[in-house]
Amino acid sequence: MEIYDSAKTLYIDLETMAKFIKDVGVANIMDKLIPYLEEDFSNWDEFAKIPRPTHHSPVGVNELMPVGNSETFTCKYVNGHPDNPKDNKLTVVAIGILCDVADGYPKMLCEMTLLTAIRTAANSAMAAKYLAKENPQSMALIGNGCQSEFQVIAFHSLLGVEEFNLYDIDEKATDKLIENLSHIEGITLNKCASTKEACLGVDIITTVTADKKFSTILTKDMIEKGVHINCVGGDCPGKTELESDILYMGDVYVEFEPQSRIEGEIQHMDDDFKVTEIADVIKTGKRIDRAEDDITIFDSVGFALEDFSILRLIYDMAGENNIGKKESLVPAMDDCKNLYGLLK
Repeated sequence: MEIYDSAKTLYIDLETMAKFIKDVGVANIMDKLIPYLEEDFSNWDEFAKIPRPTHHSPVGVNELMPVGNSETFTCKYVNGHPDNPKDNKLTVVAIGILCDVADGYPKMLCEMTLLTAIRTAANSAMAAKYLAKENPQSMALIGNGCQSEFQVIAFHSLLGVEEFNLYDIDEKATDKLIENLSHIEGITLNKCASTKEACLGVDIITTVTADKKFSTILTKDMIEKGVHINCVGGDCPGKTELESDILYMGDVYVEFEPQSRIEGEIQHMDDDFKVTEIADVIKTGKRIDRAEDDITIFDSVGFALEDFSILRLIYDMAGENNIGKKESLVPAMDDCKNLYGLLK
């Protein structure tokens, strides 16, 4: 029985994706992604959205992140296992699928470990464009693991941040970051001895830590007037990074409130604690009206719409650049009712 090309799915494996990203450049991918993110968040009400289904265990979490509109549906499988590095395994790995709503057929299956780091960093920078003070020059980066380089690249290339204060309880992680990004012109990477030192005098604080527990990475005394706090690490029930008093110091923005209430920094706040979904800001097409001393907090847990945006981008770029290969993942037959015929 013949399998027709029309049923084949574009497949992009890790090696192909890594080479493509390297050739195009991480910063260039992020720059192309921002309009996709802004378009999708601007059309927020057109999407079917749910908090991600999760399977929790004592050592980590396995998650599905589905979202779709009238034309396209995407879903990502992703994990979060903080102790994996002890076995030389990544804390987070992911794969993603993009499907056609009209017939339900998968159009693309691809690696998403690299893409998750890229979209997370681009989303951080996009939110800061709307929430932080204009022309930020410095950022503290607390947590220098797998996603840290992408955060530096995003804030430098998209917002023009030049100075980064780096801290991680594992000094080798910070050394790794500095070695990986030392070739980039126009940035200064400062290795700091503590979180408090890293936060002194900066315009933005980004936290991207991995412990699966209620942590206090930032305390109230570390927060200066006018700072924008970008919380990337808090991403499951029982995991936070901020002293709760910080959340009362400024305006709090989230991606999808029902999910953030479960997994974000606001999970231990009362139900009537006020937050604003970032889509409500992006829809306006302009920055928030903030005073010089105002504090803003982006409680980012990562939402499926960000995966939707980067999967759309990669699918478009794959067609333009002829990357990936077509694979037979679903059947197409002479007689669509004769599935058993595939076994003859």
